[in-house]
Amino acid sequence: MGEQRERLGSPWRRWVERTGRGPAWRSALFVAVLAQLGAGWAGQAQTGRVTLDWFGRLLLLLGPALLVLRHRYPVAVAFGVCAVTLTYLGAGFPYGPEFLSLGVACFAAVVAGRRWAAWGAVGLVCAGHLLIGHWLYRWLPPPGDGPASWTRDVGAVAWILAVLAVFELVRVRREQWSHERAARVAAERMRVDEARLRIARELHDVLAHSISVINVQAGVGLALIDTDPEQARTALTTIKEAGKEALGEVRPVLDTLRDPGEAPRAPAPGLDRIPELVEQAAAAGLAVEVTAEGTARTLPPGVDLAAFRIVQEALTNVVRHSGARSACVRLAWRSRALAVRVEDDGPSSGGPAEGSPDGGGDGLVGMRERVTALGGTLETGPRPGGGYAVSVTLPLEAVIPREDQWPPA
Repeated sequence: MGEQRERLGSPWRRWVERTGRGPAWRSALFVAVLAQLGAGWAGQAQTGRVTLDWFGRLLLLLGPALLVLRHRYPVAVAFGVCAVTLTYLGAGFPYGPEFLSLGVACFAAVVAGRRWAAWGAVGLVCAGHLLIGHWLYRWLPPPGDGPASWTRDVGAVAWILAVLAVFELVRVRREQWSHERAARVAAERMRVDEARLRIARELHDVLAHSISVINVQAGVGLALIDTDPEQARTALTTIKEAGKEALGEVRPVLDTLRDPGEAPRAPAPGLDRIPELVEQAAAAGLAVEVTAEGTARTLPPGVDLAAFRIVQEALTNVVRHSGARSACVRLAWRSRALAVRVEDDGPSSGGPAEGSPDGGGDGLVGMRERVTALGGTLETGPRPGGGYAVSVTLPLEAVIPREDQWPPA
């Protein structure tokens, strides 16, 4: 039913959105032709009016000529056409065709946001018509003309008000559809920005971890290349594996930039790849212990990826900014949340491990953004007994009980 209403409303919407936005001279020419043809028919149908002469024809051309400028000067055109219409009525020419130009001019003023000009011009024409028909007719052509019929005048005013109401409806609908269109554009822009933020976060997490491992191993290789070539070879092998892994993770991210609609070719990393992080940390000289509490189960993809990236970033920060030789990764599975805690026991050597939770670099900012997007909590800071800790609670449902937060019960 909704699709049917949309189809039925489409022609009306297209007409409303396009009306008044084409070349002004085309519609002005169309109005001029209708006015000239209508004036001839009205002159034959109405008796007792002044025969249409060159002056009347000129007035019927002057109104459409002003319409050419209605998009640029809607107020001036509305009142200009009002003056031409009053002159035509005062000259006693046949009723009818002179109101075409007035209607188009008032419509242009309404959709341009100059409603007061449209209503003012119509009010002047109505007042002038009443004055001419009930008082000034004594001194204006045609000779011997009597007062106008109030019934006819009331009917004419009713028709004018109805036409103006239609104009207002068109204006309101155009504004509503314009706001809807702007809202859709803003929402699309927000989705694009969010996608860019996710891509930037993924690239940062992948590259920061891999480059940190490569940097450490390169230092080991340079230090041992002369004294212990075999150990240097091992360091170079680790560098090669880290670079290969980084390329493997970066490629799907870059593919989403080229083909946003394509599904990823490889699954996103999750907690099942924590052993790889442990091996890479061990190659960099950091011993990592992983403990789990509770019953492990399948996580939502977003939570699984966020948990992996948080562990990856936390271990990267330990390697880069801490003198610790060991770290611990604790996973606590709760009924409604997953708690992750990464802590080390070494003194900080600068970087994000020092200072406030928000005082770190892009890594901590990225972690906080991930956790916030999932409705979780993040706590970072020095441990009382030395070292640094990163504690995260990622909800699996909308509500996270207080007892699911660290430290686990």
